[in-house]
Parts: sequence; structure tokens; C-alpha cells
Amino acid sequence: QVQLVESGGGLLQAGGSLRLSCAASGRTFSSYNMGWFRQAPGMERDIVAAINWNGRITYYADSVKGRFTISRDNAKNTVYLQMNSLKSEDTAVYYCAATRMSGSLYTTAARYDYWGQGTQVTVSS
Repeated sequence: QVQLVESGGGLLQAGGSLRLSCAASGRTFSSYNMGWFRQAPGMERDIVAAINWNGRITYYADSVKGRFTISRDNAKNTVYLQMNSLKSEDTAVYYCAATRMSGSLYTTAARYDYWGQGTQVTVSS
């Protein structure tokens, strides 16, 4: 089992940058593909980015391509989401999630087994 704790959210103006971190417990972090999702009020929880177990394969939603970067440090049991050029439409609760390693990166929330509690990101225009 994996426990996930996000940090790094906050309130900032459009155009700014923020880095989210997700610390995982356990000694098998490198056995999991990881994802960042976000959920705005009244909306579904959507994929933002995903990364495979060794960090060599990544996926980004079209809305964040070129602005967000997902990375991981298996030695620190941590996955990151660097967010640049933030827009008001990026405002949401951001969640990290883990799914057991597979050959494909999953982009739907239902395929992920473990979730953090979420961290709020608010971007003012």
C-alpha cells in the first residue's frame, strides 16, 4: 500500500509558477506509475500529467503541454509537478495518484489505486 501527501499549493496571480510535490510512503515507490489530476468545483477529476515508474515516459493533457512538467525522484519517493505560465483556468484541487506499474500510462482516474488528499491551487487573473 502507498500513502500519498501533496504539498505546494497556494494562491498566485496569472503568469506565475508553482511546484507541487507528492511524497509517498513505503519502499516500493518505483513500482508505481504516478499521475497528477485536478478537479474544479462541479467538474470531473481530470488527468493533468502522468509519469512511468522510471521517469522516462510522460503524458500531458493538451491544456498544460508546454507549461507543466512532471518528474519523479525515486530515491526521495517523490513526484513533482512544475507549473509555469499559470492561468485562471488552472484553478483546481490537485491530486497525485499511484497505479501499479504497467506498460501503459493511464489517463483515467478509475485506473489509479491510491490518492493523496489534494492541494488547492488558485490562480487569480
